[in-house]
Amino acid sequence: MDRPVSTSYELANVAHALDGRPVLFENIVEHPGWRVCAGPCSDRRYFSMDLGINVDELLPYLARALAQPKLPPLVNHGPCQEVVLEDFNLYDLPILLHLPQDAGYYVASNVAIIKDPDLGRNMCYHRLLRLDERRFAARIVERRGTATALSKTDGDLPIAICIGVSLATHLAASMSPPPGIDELSVAHALSPTPLVKCLTIDLEVPADAEIVLEGRITRQSVSEGPFMDLTETMDIIRQQPVIEIDLITHRRDPIFHALLPGGLEHKLLMGMPREPTIFAEVNKDVICTGAIITPGGASWLHAIVQIDKRGPEDSKKAIEAAFRGHGSLKHVWVVDTDIDIYDPTAVEWAMATRFQADRDLIIYPDQPGSSLDPSGTHIPGKKSRTAKMGLDCTIPWGADADKFQKGQYAPVDLDNYIRSPDK
Repeated sequence: MDRPVSTSYELANVAHALDGRPVLFENIVEHPGWRVCAGPCSDRRYFSMDLGINVDELLPYLARALAQPKLPPLVNHGPCQEVVLEDFNLYDLPILLHLPQDAGYYVASNVAIIKDPDLGRNMCYHRLLRLDERRFAARIVERRGTATALSKTDGDLPIAICIGVSLATHLAASMSPPPGIDELSVAHALSPTPLVKCLTIDLEVPADAEIVLEGRITRQSVSEGPFMDLTETMDIIRQQPVIEIDLITHRRDPIFHALLPGGLEHKLLMGMPREPTIFAEVNKDVICTGAIITPGGASWLHAIVQIDKRGPEDSKKAIEAAFRGHGSLKHVWVVDTDIDIYDPTAVEWAMATRFQADRDLIIYPDQPGSSLDPSGTHIPGKKSRTAKMGLDCTIPWGADADKFQKGQYAPVDLDNYIRSPDK
């Protein structure tokens, strides 16, 4: 797209209108010479194309990479360090202002890399509110990897912020491998991901990243938020750590990745990488044949799990395992293998014809929940609380399964019955 576009609201609005389709903005009003890409991760098909597999192979492929990570090689030079900037200004980057309610200009697409003193390297997402020429405020979720590492560290914690990384790196950053398993090793198991050493801090970053910001998480805190999050509701204002940037490196002619908050890209990157963890956890107890985080559940709070039911307790076991596999999950539906979990109508049909609330509904009151759910109970400094619910939408154990099957019409070739206007 070569029409001039502003980073203040306009680019975000255009990206929203094109949500689901990648778009390259080549004429940024405030930042001549910069290009901005939106939407490269906004459809499962784009991930499957990038990884060279079919869409229906994504779940087992992700699960295999999570179970069998590969240590990425370290190379001497990478495209991400073609240009080195010691004298820089964060206002020179095409960072977006998305909504009038937002606290300011945010980077939402970056992956952040830190090292835990005990567990080693960790990669995750932290939205960044630009404060001035060299500082961001970072949303760092309590009791997660970065917050834990920061609590173990005296003084500042080195951090590398990578903008414009591969789809495999994005997926891996969203996963939750066991403690001590490096997300970059999961990325390398998905697709080759060589690393290069940072220039000012003891961290490694993907060599093919577009932009890398080397800096430190300080002990200073400021107000961060509001900001529209995954649920498309505004997250609250919190006191959050300040990151000071010391060096910027980037490719020649770099492309800035702008992720649309609450958009399809945001939802897929948050939700889809949780599917293999649910799949793996459920498979520990029963035969799981599929798991999906649904877009209607903000791609975070709802899941559908498909099982090959072999016993009367299998559905309950699957529900409990799904909640273990994704701690922020709020509601989960369990269905049989004949139900297409990617078809909401099919899942609703299973609920309508196989579910009885007094028999098949399991409610778990006062559970740890997601800070993204505005209906939960949120007390600053404490884990959010919520009620959780599991729905067994499988054929009742011991029932006549034939009574729960749809009648099937025989296929026909309509060309034999409908006259073509050309004939």
